[in-house]
Amino acid sequence: MAAHVLIVDDQALNRILLSQMLKDEGYQVSMAFNGQEAIKVLEHEAIDIVLLDVIMPVMDGFETAKIIKNKYSEVYLPIIFITSLDDKASFEKCLEVGGDDFIHKPFDKVILHAKIKAHRRTRELSKKANQQKQLLEYHHNQIEREHEIVEHIFNNSLENQDDFKQHLDFNLSPASMFNGDMFLVAQSPIGNLYCMLGDFTGHGLAAAIGALPVSRAFYTMVNKGKAVNDIAFELNTLLYNLLPGHMFCAATIVELSASGKSISAWLGGLPDAYLINTKGNIEKTLESQHMALGILDKHEFEYDLIHFEVNSDTRLVFATDGITETTNKQDEFFAEERFIASLKSKPMISCEDIIADVSDFAQGLQQQDDVSIVLLNCLPLQVEEKPREPFSTLAFNLSLSLNSKQIKQTDPVYDIVNILSRIEGLNDHRSNIFLLLSEAYNNSLDHGVLGLDSAIKLQEDGFFKFYEMREKAISELKDAMIIIDIRYCPETLSLYFIICDSGRGFSSQSNDEMSGNNEFGRGLSLLEEIAEKVTYNASGNQVEMSYKLI
Repeated sequence: MAAHVLIVDDQALNRILLSQMLKDEGYQVSMAFNGQEAIKVLEHEAIDIVLLDVIMPVMDGFETAKIIKNKYSEVYLPIIFITSLDDKASFEKCLEVGGDDFIHKPFDKVILHAKIKAHRRTRELSKKANQQKQLLEYHHNQIEREHEIVEHIFNNSLENQDDFKQHLDFNLSPASMFNGDMFLVAQSPIGNLYCMLGDFTGHGLAAAIGALPVSRAFYTMVNKGKAVNDIAFELNTLLYNLLPGHMFCAATIVELSASGKSISAWLGGLPDAYLINTKGNIEKTLESQHMALGILDKHEFEYDLIHFEVNSDTRLVFATDGITETTNKQDEFFAEERFIASLKSKPMISCEDIIADVSDFAQGLQQQDDVSIVLLNCLPLQVEEKPREPFSTLAFNLSLSLNSKQIKQTDPVYDIVNILSRIEGLNDHRSNIFLLLSEAYNNSLDHGVLGLDSAIKLQEDGFFKFYEMREKAISELKDAMIIIDIRYCPETLSLYFIICDSGRGFSSQSNDEMSGNNEFGRGLSLLEEIAEKVTYNASGNQVEMSYKLI
């Protein structure tokens, strides 16, 4: 398309000469006889180049050039002054007011066409740059609007975070607009407090996108009273089907009992969690035992939980690797040692204090990853009275006898809990029922049938050594039996459990385990925290528990 040239000159002869020269070369031409007329033409015509006389009536070239440059500044609009002036001061003034070039009278056709071609190329480049700028601005505005919408959805999907201020201190610091870390909190129908800290691969919107389905599933399952490993299993299945192969979510999921006296935890891929006292001293280190969520399919998924006792003077600390992997200018990691030292630096340290320590260590370097930390105070919870489903009026008994082959091939607890959860009124108590059965069954298997000593767990890498020994003992197991008997009494709204094994009972266990003082053995305290009553028979190979549903 031919360039459109505007000739602005009060001399008719100059206009005619220039117009003819340009039309001979195929240019489109418009004309004005003073600056005021030129501005009117520019308002209605798409002009590419202005040939502007200096000395004109009404509005001269100097004033006209200023107005044109101010009004049409987005895209380069070249002004070539037509002048018979040849003094240096006049040239400088032409440039000051916005002139881009000069052409002298009388006109040289070759020079005129050369200048117009050169400035036309520059204008075309400027037009393309402006189009790209407008396109970028459009996309930027679209992205900002979409980010606002997504951020609104994210914020609305994260419920209850501020409802447990006495129990929870947490800090989430994203490395970009969207957080690849997420922290979810909810209370079950029977009052237990559930927390999940998750860290998706990477950071930003791509990492944060998994937070929406995960949060919905988490809240739904907590509201149904699901056990921690139920929740982990469902989230793993969801993310395995949803995320691409290179993405996953490292997570720690914990459940604090309504009494504030016990915790169940599923740990998959995050750094070690710590049970500390109010002075920050570590009482227990909880190592990750499982793969992150979204890596294994449902047949490979590992259900194992950690159960332990707590009290009002203990706090559970868990964080994402953004804490320990923060670096300073010497390319050193903040690391586990500094994290532990920070926990001990003051009594009842806050997340804000710890983040300040991490920030000071980073020495002003830009944050490279999402940084998140949670401090859970192990205090009793208030149980909000909510309408519950009616309890079944039908009494029943459920009894299983497992021989060596069945013990090797199956873990019956999950299947039993699934059966019980289908009975009216029991589903809300699923987590507590699972804990009772799981602890009692695993105690019978590990210490009764297999005769393992839990003191091994206190050694360095003790958990891994213990489970290696456990797998070997199970593979060699012969002539063993575990009996599980469950009875439901609708009159008292109670469940009664009996778990009996063919082991040698307490006589083969230490006095600590008999008295319930061993934190890993057949101690009664964790079961007594959940059950109304727990008793062992005289030989120590049978436990009876009663659990009140109201």
